[in-house]
Amino acid sequence: MKVQKVFYICTMQLEEAKAKFINQWGSLGSKWGINRTMAQIHALFLTATEPLSAEEVMETLKISRGNANMNIRTLIDWGLVYKKHKLGERKEFFTGEKDIWKVAQRVIKIRQRTELDPIVQVLSEIQNVESTSKNEDEVAHFTKQIESIKSLAELADTSLTKISNSNQGWFVRTFMKLFK
Repeated sequence: MKVQKVFYICTMQLEEAKAKFINQWGSLGSKWGINRTMAQIHALFLTATEPLSAEEVMETLKISRGNANMNIRTLIDWGLVYKKHKLGERKEFFTGEKDIWKVAQRVIKIRQRTELDPIVQVLSEIQNVESTSKNEDEVAHFTKQIESIKSLAELADTSLTKISNSNQGWFVRTFMKLFK
């Protein structure tokens, strides 16, 4: 039995649509293990047509200065937000990366570095376990399980590296071949 999804299309005002997107992007980010506020700030920069100051971010999202500054700095470190100088202004302004493919590539690289690389390193360190006559079967089971997990982690790492280093056209063509 095929399940059909139904989406209702409605018209709304721009500010309401932006607020809904920012809220949903924040929710999505938190489900992926990213700070909700950081994801909301990122969504705000994705949809902003002009550079924003930290004060504008604070006011729009109703967050503290410390929260805004800390998350903006993290987004800068991730390469998703850039400082932008405005002539005649002393305040710092920021703009977000608008190319969603570049955003995806940068997020993949960050997640690889912070999540996948450490587990691959640990799996490499623990794959050789000494056994004794008392624990031979347990060591064999453990080693087999670790090798299996490491193999999957390395496959994921290789695949993500290929995706993050590719251009969008290659990825879309390759992805579409999976569903033919």
